[in-house]
Amino acid sequence: MIASVRGKVMAVSPEGAVIEVGGVGLLVQCSAHTLADLRVGTETRLATSLVVREDSLTLYGFADDEARQLFELLQTATGVGPRLAQAVLSVHTPDVVRRAISGGDTSTLTRVPGIGKKGAERLVLELRDKIGALPGDGAALVGVGAGALWHDQVRQALVGLGWTAGQADQAVSAVAEQLDGGTTPPVPVLLKQAIRMLGTLR
Repeated sequence: MIASVRGKVMAVSPEGAVIEVGGVGLLVQCSAHTLADLRVGTETRLATSLVVREDSLTLYGFADDEARQLFELLQTATGVGPRLAQAVLSVHTPDVVRRAISGGDTSTLTRVPGIGKKGAERLVLELRDKIGALPGDGAALVGVGAGALWHDQVRQALVGLGWTAGQADQAVSAVAEQLDGGTTPPVPVLLKQAIRMLGTLR
């Protein structure tokens, strides 16, 4: 198993990044949280998990070992594959996910596209005893991820993709104006909307 990669960031896209390791460019699928901290031309280290299928080898990358471990733990639940596990970590931080599972907070889990009420209940049932001890109380953190922090996450991701801070702010404001005040979409969806906005703003 490839547990981590270290090298120069050669490219960043909404779905992943290319990391050059020993002269080889590795395509690493990353969540929006991880992509937001990557900058083209800089050195980085990503904790990774290699998913092997009959027709593919897919490398998933994470900002730290905690996120990778949670990604792998989520896949031990019935019906959860790597794409859904990655979607969970794109919508919520690892700390939020752990607290939601530990506290039986299915409403937080159902904010992830592809997870309904029954799926959230199954995650809680199957993973609650595996999630481990949580530092501090931090109940107020539950639910943070797709809502209050999406502005910063999308802005950082846009800057990482090469746009200026001013352009990123303009796109984030345009996306915010289109939201109807209901459930906030996942960060990757908002990021793609912002990129489309930048295309029309030019």
